[in-house]
Amino acid sequence: MHADNPATRLTRLAPSPTGALHLGNLRTFLVTWAIARQNNWHIVMRIEDLDGPRIKPDAERLALDTLSWIGIDWDSDVARQSDDLAPYTRAMERLAARAMAYPCELTRTEIADAASAPHAPDAAGEHETPFPTHLRPPIEPRSFADAATNWRFVVPDEQIVFVDDFVGPQHLNPAHSIGDFVIWTKRAQPAYQLAVIVDDARQGVTDVIRGDDLLDSTARQLLLYRALDLRPPAHWMHLPLVVGPDGKRLAKRHGDTRVAHYRQHNVAPQRIIGLLAHWCGITPAPKPMSAKEFLERFDCSTIPRSRIVMRPEDDAWLFR
Repeated sequence: MHADNPATRLTRLAPSPTGALHLGNLRTFLVTWAIARQNNWHIVMRIEDLDGPRIKPDAERLALDTLSWIGIDWDSDVARQSDDLAPYTRAMERLAARAMAYPCELTRTEIADAASAPHAPDAAGEHETPFPTHLRPPIEPRSFADAATNWRFVVPDEQIVFVDDFVGPQHLNPAHSIGDFVIWTKRAQPAYQLAVIVDDARQGVTDVIRGDDLLDSTARQLLLYRALDLRPPAHWMHLPLVVGPDGKRLAKRHGDTRVAHYRQHNVAPQRIIGLLAHWCGITPAPKPMSAKEFLERFDCSTIPRSRIVMRPEDDAWLFR
């Protein structure tokens, strides 16, 4: 099976080396892998390593090793975003020339003060401030000559409609939720939203599976696909997040949920998979399970429609 076969459906595993994988990340990767293997899709491995200051030494090696330890495999060499910035630069040149992007040196504080609005979480878990249109400069064709400043995408005020394979029809308006968002950073690198659509388009990704916190990102990305005359993935699937008892997505405040933490304490991969299988509705209660059994028993229809809560009892079960 080859990724360049137009009849082949293709998905990607795209860990970011900004820290160790936790159980929520792993659940998404395991589900993606199971769906792909059940349907004979091609799986590409992409390291999304453009988040400069947040990149952790050795995190890439640990992520790949952790996925292999669990039993997840893929069909390509490992691709790293940082290996070649030229495709992103070409995309920026096109957007600037089409009057769809502009440089913006305003700080988050300045934008927040002008917006008088609360911050909203972005794709990386940081916080973005909705960008007020009155701060937008005159829109005109430009040369992408200053790669050492932030550039923003000109967001039209319109609803973006798409059908998600898990949550159904979506009607989202990024102009209202975030406004003109950053697509190029002052580190002379593309921001997440631009990098991911350029990569998915050039790798031929047909199916994207990820957490439902990225639904609004999908609307933004569809705008970028259109602006760059790129074909977007045909299928999107946004899964309910794994959250802590407080309803917020897993983080340090919920204790150590890193897969590496459990592995260091001799928790078997079958036990971790067993908990994830329970979260996916495969079993009524956690029980040890191999990756092979997970693959055989997985069914998208059993995944709970609401967010999965990791309870203290789940952590305790892993250590039994």
